[in-house]
Amino acid sequence: MGDGRRQPNPKINYWRLLGSPRRHPNLPAEAGEHLAARAALLDGTYREVAARVPANSQIVFDDDGRLHFAALEPEPEPASLRQLREAVEAMLPRVDLPQALLEVFSWTGADQAFTSVTGGEARLKDLHVTIAALLVAHSCNVGYIPVIGATDALKYGRLSHVDQTYLRLATYRAANATLIDYQAAIPLAQAWGGGLVASVDGMRFVVPVPSVYARPNPKYFGRRGGATWLNMINDQAAGLGGKVVAGTPRDSLYVLDVLYDRDGGKRPEMIVTDTASYSDIVFGLLTLAGFAYAPQLADPPDQKMWRIDRAADYGAFQDAARGRVDLARIERHWEDILRIIGSIHTGAVRAYDVIRMLSRDGRPTPLGDAIAHYGRIAKTLHILRLADEPGYRRQIKSQANLQEGRHSLARKIFHGRSGQLYQRYQDGMEDQIGALGLVLNALVLFNTRYVDAAVNQLRADGFDVRDEDVARLSPFVRHHINMLGRYSFHLPDLPGGLRPLRDPGTADDE
Repeated sequence: MGDGRRQPNPKINYWRLLGSPRRHPNLPAEAGEHLAARAALLDGTYREVAARVPANSQIVFDDDGRLHFAALEPEPEPASLRQLREAVEAMLPRVDLPQALLEVFSWTGADQAFTSVTGGEARLKDLHVTIAALLVAHSCNVGYIPVIGATDALKYGRLSHVDQTYLRLATYRAANATLIDYQAAIPLAQAWGGGLVASVDGMRFVVPVPSVYARPNPKYFGRRGGATWLNMINDQAAGLGGKVVAGTPRDSLYVLDVLYDRDGGKRPEMIVTDTASYSDIVFGLLTLAGFAYAPQLADPPDQKMWRIDRAADYGAFQDAARGRVDLARIERHWEDILRIIGSIHTGAVRAYDVIRMLSRDGRPTPLGDAIAHYGRIAKTLHILRLADEPGYRRQIKSQANLQEGRHSLARKIFHGRSGQLYQRYQDGMEDQIGALGLVLNALVLFNTRYVDAAVNQLRADGFDVRDEDVARLSPFVRHHINMLGRYSFHLPDLPGGLRPLRDPGTADDE
């Protein structure tokens, strides 16, 4: 059976795509008017931003006319936010990790997504308990021993059978979709964001066993090989999907594949990545595919800005805008561009293979160069917006920080065997990291619901709860969840639907 991912034909001749009729539904068949509109947008944006430069304290130009950004000031943390955070965290009920998973299953029915690979096996008694145990075993990287128990659902034979028969990438993805949708409906998640901003970044794992699916990189893995979990998270803190890749390749090769192969949730509109994911071709492909690409740019002076009109006077940006976009080159290749984007959109090819196809010996092909020229328009608009809107820079930084917070929680969960991934094969890596991703989403949902309940209780008690402070509460709090030692798989009766919140005045050791 398949794993639920988009499956392009591995034997396809990608150049034959240029003769295919596929088109992206949101791109015009003729380039002329579309490119004229892009040119007008770029020209107008240059002029508007240049007019505001005298009042803009966030940017300076050096003697060579290159653009520099002032460092963003840290967002102030008011006393009201600190007080709210302390009160909320003191109220969160303490649970073992498996109890949190079982409770999330009881709310969402996500455990029903785990079906037998044979399609015909009767539903096992207490299957949800076995699934919770296996998720703990894999996501915590501790194996079966700490979760084995005396009940039938926790015996070794049962764990092994369910692991081989019910847990696979397709069922992880289906369960994730349920969790993502449930969490998105909670008011607190909606206070964090609308689900339309997402970031894609990599989390590195040392792979200490011999594997052709691991690659060396001394910076991250020392003398051993390793793999990267390239994963996507939206602004509501829900993990939308991911992909395990060997070593530490440029994220830009895989960003589009991760975007198009998400487990669930809304289709993101704005995509945040780190600097390593940036290239002009990727800018072009993402923009053509309908995404607003917003990578962090580590060193703006090294980022060439581009113009279309050689004669235009862009004021303070005149020297910075030293590159020229060739619209005629884009127009000559427009039909092929449409077919490439259409093929990615329909899943006929992986974007990874297209990006590799568009370059040869480190240099873009003529088609790749045309897409890069298109991308330079979007890149320059992005730089201009970074220069003009500190709030835009802060939004990008905030989303990147959110993903760092998720990776930090993932490290706490994946604590066994020194946090190293002991899987030799791609399928094993994908399955184990799939368990980690699902547990992360379950804990984010658990926290979202309980923090939301705590905020509501504080409001009812007359506590000064400000909406702007609520929006800055973390979905990744973890002190109340035990992830170590042996685990309890007993879920108490919860007649009110949730556990009682703790009294914030109760001492921590009680």
